[in-house]
Amino acid sequence: MDYHIFLQPFAIGLELGLFLVALALWRVMRLKMEFGRFKQHLSDRLELEAGSANKTKRELEELRRENEQLRIRVAAFNNMPEGRLQQDLEVFARAEKRMLVNVPGFAPAWENAKAAAQAELGEENAGRSLPKRVFSRLFGSGSSKEALPEPPTDT
Repeated sequence: MDYHIFLQPFAIGLELGLFLVALALWRVMRLKMEFGRFKQHLSDRLELEAGSANKTKRELEELRRENEQLRIRVAAFNNMPEGRLQQDLEVFARAEKRMLVNVPGFAPAWENAKAAAQAELGEENAGRSLPKRVFSRLFGSGSSKEALPEPPTDT
């Protein structure tokens, strides 16, 4: 075989050209593969983000429904007498805390008033207050000892 034909200037140019075409084809194939990989990556990412967005929308709708149900339950609870009493109690407790913090001369007077009210309630629960004594005498409470007040102790 004659190898001197491959050493001709035309053959060397052709060989060099074919080599460069092969390199260019190799580069194009690599870029196409990389481009396909990027497209797949983008597709996967969009699917994940769409799933995440759908999940977030479902959770938001669920929370809205739950919020509406809780709002309805709170409104129903507030319409009940116990609910209104509980709400009033909460309002008074918050107002008391604000007054104790904001008004310097209010705290001692408030504490005295609370102590007096607690004492009155204690007397009523023990049956020593005037309304309980009157009702127990009128309607008969069973034993006369409960209806009578205890003698005051002044010591």
